[in-house]
Amino acid sequence: MDTSNPAVLVNGEIIRMYVGRRVRCVLKVIRGDGGILQGETSDGRQISVKQAPPAISLSQFVEVIGVAENDRTIRAEICTNFGDKFEMSSYNQLCQWANSEHQSLFT
Repeated sequence: MDTSNPAVLVNGEIIRMYVGRRVRCVLKVIRGDGGILQGETSDGRQISVKQAPPAISLSQFVEVIGVAENDRTIRAEICTNFGDKFEMSSYNQLCQWANSEHQSLFT
């Protein structure tokens, strides 16, 4: 496992702190079209994912690892299916902990 460039756990609010850096975010898929995926973050914000695989191959929830281009766009490196049931509120809490005084536990 490559740990030289870790991806920070983010939600829609936290992503703005990591523009230009590698992030990971779980999204509920809204739609996909032409390599662009629209998804909803764990805190209810909409994010676009560039270079995403076709939506037909994705489950309802996906984890995206890539570079945050701005506070609403991730350029995907990896998209992983997380199935059709996922507890977004728990993931949202995890994102908050990972970006608080407990940050050292997640890096």
